[in-house]
This record gives sequence, C-alpha cells and structure tokens, in this order.
Amino acid sequence: MITLIRRAGVLGAWLAIGVLAVFGCAGPARAESCGSSASGFSQWLEDIKREARANGLSQRTLDAALADISYDHAVIGRDRGQRIFHLSFEKFSSRLVTPSRLSKGRALMQRHAALLRQIEARYGVPGPVLVAIWGLETGYGADNGRFKTMQAVATLAYDCRRSAQFREELNEALKIVERGDMSPAQMRGDWAGEIGQTQFMPSSYLKYGVDFDGDGRRDLIRSTADALASTANFLKGKGWRTGEGWAEGEPNFAVFLEWNKARVYAKTIALLATKLDGGQ
Repeated sequence: MITLIRRAGVLGAWLAIGVLAVFGCAGPARAESCGSSASGFSQWLEDIKREARANGLSQRTLDAALADISYDHAVIGRDRGQRIFHLSFEKFSSRLVTPSRLSKGRALMQRHAALLRQIEARYGVPGPVLVAIWGLETGYGADNGRFKTMQAVATLAYDCRRSAQFREELNEALKIVERGDMSPAQMRGDWAGEIGQTQFMPSSYLKYGVDFDGDGRRDLIRSTADALASTANFLKGKGWRTGEGWAEGEPNFAVFLEWNKARVYAKTIALLATKLDGGQ
C-alpha cells in the first residue's frame, strides 16, 4: 500500500492509513484535471462520469452514486489538519490507550470469545490484535463516521494533493455500488472514505472483505463478525505470521505498518493488543 493521511474513527483528523486500488479495464484517456477550490468541481465530476460510463459502469450506478454530491470543504479541512504525528509515542499512545478503552476492550473480548477463536482458527490473527484495531479505529464500532463516502472520496480525488490515489478509491467505491454490495446512502464513514467498524477503504473492502457470519453479504458496518474477520483477512494478506510476536522488532509488527504507515500508530496498536492480551 501507499501512504496517505486519513482520520481513523473516533480519533478525529489524526490517523493515517495506506490505500491502493486498481480500476482495471482499459478505456478512454483519464481526465487529469484537479483543483484547489470548489469552482471547477462540477465540470470535473462530469468528466469523471463520462469516463466511468465509457469504462463500463451503468448509468444507474452513476446517477445513484454521484447525482447529489458536492465539493466538501469539511473533508479538505480534515485532510489538512494532521498534527498528532509530531507527538512522541509516549504522548500519542497515552491519549489512546486509556483505562476506559482497555476496560471495554477486555469486556468485548469476553463477549466475543467464541467468535475471536473462530477467526483466529481461520486466519491466524489473535483476538487481542483485532480488538485493539477495532478500539482504536472506531471505539469498538461506536463511531464509524458520518461523512458521505462518495462525496468524501470524490472531493479528495478532485483535490490536487493526492488526486491519483483517491481517483482509484472513487472507482472502487463505484464498483461497490455497481455490484449491489451497498447503496450510496449506506456508504457513510470517515472523512477519507473509510467504511465500517475497522475503517476499510473501498479498495480494501473489495479485496479483503468477507462474509463471516454467513448471511450472504459482506457487512463491515453492522456485522461485528464480518468486520473483525475482514480485518484478520487483511492482516493475513499482508503477511501475518501465525504464532509470531507483534511488538516492534518482532515479525508481525511490519504488518501493522501495512495497516497504517505511521510508526507511532503501529506501535500503539501493538501496545494496546499486548495489554489486552494480559501483558505490560
């Protein structure tokens, strides 16, 4: 994955995660324009629609997904407001690994003990790791975010700072709608397009999302089983080694950096997971 700045759940406009997506089929030349204000957004969006239609997306999908979106100044503000990574690990982690987060995480590990054992048996990722990510990303599903996913990724795709990266995420978000996995109205999450209880970008949803509860759909928003199993599938796909350690310097720490390129955040995942596992 390539690095970009993002918000992660209840942490405000603080955290970062890598995203990578591929739209796939060849088609007409891509519209290369971008902008730094709302003035050119409408025309840019029309170019995007024409390109997507030429690449095989249905008019129905485009009408449903892109009909009423607009340039979102709040998203740009969040994107520009990334300062917490200047903190030391001690200050950063002390804000996040709190007694209340630990207490709730331990309670949820007990409540979902059978589920976590089943996920570990399939993917090799221990429960404390999954619960740590769950807690840091959205406060255990308490705040998945309220931004409209399509509007967020379209705004960032138009913005010149990381336009190419978010163009691909916009393409992947449109694929989700085209396939019928989620409607645009259901796709609400964080300011950079993250969806669900552990904050998957659209590209990661398509690649790693799983239906673990067996209801016939991959629901990372409402299904804790799907969200945690999909997270385990992501980590396994990035090289998680069953039975190995996850602290900095141990084999699985590198996988945390695939989840989030910011080392201070990866170390915080490791710390919270260790504490949830009974360590110090």
